[in-house]
Amino acid sequence: MPSARRVRFLVMVGMAVIVTTLFFTSQFGSDESRAFQDFYGKTVNAMERKRGSGGAQIIMDGKGATAVVSEAKDKDGDGAVGEDDVQQAKEMAERLREAEQRAKDQANAKAPLKPDSPSELVGVGSSAGGQHRKLGDKDASAANPKDESDPASKVEATLNEILKKSPVIVFSKSYCPFSKRAKGVLLEKYTIDPAPYVVELDQHPMGKELQAKLGEMTGRSTVPNILVNGKSIGGGDEISELDARKTLIDKIKSIDNKRIAMKEKFTRPRGGD
Repeated sequence: MPSARRVRFLVMVGMAVIVTTLFFTSQFGSDESRAFQDFYGKTVNAMERKRGSGGAQIIMDGKGATAVVSEAKDKDGDGAVGEDDVQQAKEMAERLREAEQRAKDQANAKAPLKPDSPSELVGVGSSAGGQHRKLGDKDASAANPKDESDPASKVEATLNEILKKSPVIVFSKSYCPFSKRAKGVLLEKYTIDPAPYVVELDQHPMGKELQAKLGEMTGRSTVPNILVNGKSIGGGDEISELDARKTLIDKIKSIDNKRIAMKEKFTRPRGGD
């Protein structure tokens, strides 16, 4: 018949197995973890009261169970305290510590309102924890300004700067005969204030890109291309035809009558010999 000490040891092992099984088959929240610790403490203390001073001493503290092997007894009933008894006591204490730590880890993992990691915080200070502000259109545009290093953006920016030079812009090429004829009409036959601004695309560092952009913007990809307030009024043939019909001034002033002053330099005298 098993000795009383062996029976107590088996009971203690059985209780440890039951507690461990309950831990693995249950989902612990923070409240459940506290209930588990209370149950665990009461069970171990009850076992201690029954065992008296025999076996390993189990100490309960305020932060959970801490198993401490203070004194090893004869657990296997062989009449002597040997290394096997000490080892069994240590193994049981280690299992209890592991069970307690797993319960704490799972309870912490389920804790609500866990702060975000620092790399995900928006703002500064403790009140910024966990905040994720959705950017509106205005904020998004400020956070992502147009990349001026992009070639298309550079062309657009350059063209906008040119259009600010004067209400009348002449995009030309220095060797083009049609461009020369259009410039002769506008610059030599008429007085225009402010004076037209001429861009020789064959001499401009971004000439090809500007000509392509003008083609997209005005529908005219050839030169000359005369713009009034950013609107194309045609090329060499159109300017010559408007001049011949005496309607060039009216055409330009119909687009901008407030800023542009224009008149013909030489007018034929009416009547006389």
